[in-house]
Amino acid sequence: MTIFQAPKGTYDLIPPDSAKYLAVREAIAAPLRNSGYGYVETPGFENVELFARGVGESTDIVTKEMYAFETKGGDRLALRPEGTASVLRAALEANLHKSGNLPVKLWYSGSYYRYERPQKGRYRHFSQVGAEAIGAEDPALDTELIVLADQAYRSLGLSGFRILLNSLGDRECRPVYREALQGFLRGLDLDEDTRRRVDINPLRVLDDKRESVRKQLVGAPLLRDHLCDACKAYHEEVRELLTAASVPFEDDERLVRGLDYYTRTTFEFVHDGLGSQSAVGGGGRYDGLSEMIGGPALPSVGWALGVDRTVLALEAEGIALELPASTSVFAVPLGEEARRALFAVVTGLRRAGVAADFSYGGKGLKGAMKSANRSGARYALVAGERDLADGVLQLKDMESGEQAPVALDSAVEEIRARLA
Repeated sequence: MTIFQAPKGTYDLIPPDSAKYLAVREAIAAPLRNSGYGYVETPGFENVELFARGVGESTDIVTKEMYAFETKGGDRLALRPEGTASVLRAALEANLHKSGNLPVKLWYSGSYYRYERPQKGRYRHFSQVGAEAIGAEDPALDTELIVLADQAYRSLGLSGFRILLNSLGDRECRPVYREALQGFLRGLDLDEDTRRRVDINPLRVLDDKRESVRKQLVGAPLLRDHLCDACKAYHEEVRELLTAASVPFEDDERLVRGLDYYTRTTFEFVHDGLGSQSAVGGGGRYDGLSEMIGGPALPSVGWALGVDRTVLALEAEGIALELPASTSVFAVPLGEEARRALFAVVTGLRRAGVAADFSYGGKGLKGAMKSANRSGARYALVAGERDLADGVLQLKDMESGEQAPVALDSAVEEIRARLA
């Protein structure tokens, strides 16, 4: 008989580890919800052209990593490799930008797919939490998003991460830099694919991780030397606002990011405890993306933080999250009458917001108590015929081992009071 396994480069999230991922998602989302960001959810697949135009024809994501397919109806679709283009498409389709209340601030969480070479910290299926602020050009908005990501990571107890910051200029000054960079790159010993990239988007060559290429990039022209006055002033204000917010950062003049749509502010969160896959998240401003996908001019900024990478960063720092107990009370019935009575009590506990579980399958006392231990419950609630005749249940403290009767008709209130 065939035993199926998860596809190569993917993984299953199962208890108890899955609780860490949920806690990380919640920690990242909490500062966003407190700052006016509303939740948005988009389909797991989109029209191929959305990503080809938005992410960029020259990116590895589009040329090598995107899962694209044709439907029975002849539509060309792709599993989403990133979140920004989908969220912007959804905002435009819903006319959120016409509400008169800009920026439109949205956050999202979900799975994304890229045909990567699987390794630790880089999977073909991965989880992200992202945020987008659509429709405003303001250094304070760029800074707000960086500060919120920093706040999320620090709320998890992380301290070993760094924020890298750069400016990619805009449509006014980037063409001048592009020409200078192309002139430099065309004099290097590059393979055919990389030479083609020099012609399409030379900034992407600066993001090449191969040592043979990186050695040759020493002495390449720097974008900072080609920024127009407006971009210099914008970038300087972002830096000043981060300093005023007491958020440390490092200037990285070669930071490009892997997507074509970025303009001006770009940033990355890296953790030195993760080896070569050090980026845990990042983002930047993408003022021209709306027009690329057929919308009006809508200057915007956003980021995505990797849940998988964040969990690895927590492990690298030896941080164990304080996770809520999945079960506080475990009910152990001894006999059919006790089964009915305890099931009603467990239902009452759950309705009162107490995490409670039940011994299913007719196990005996010994087997049921083993299940109670494995569940991590604080209390075991045990009842037999004699207990019910006396109108009580036996409440056992699983930490101290002490056991005491509680009245059946007030068991829910008594247990809630003890847990509080």
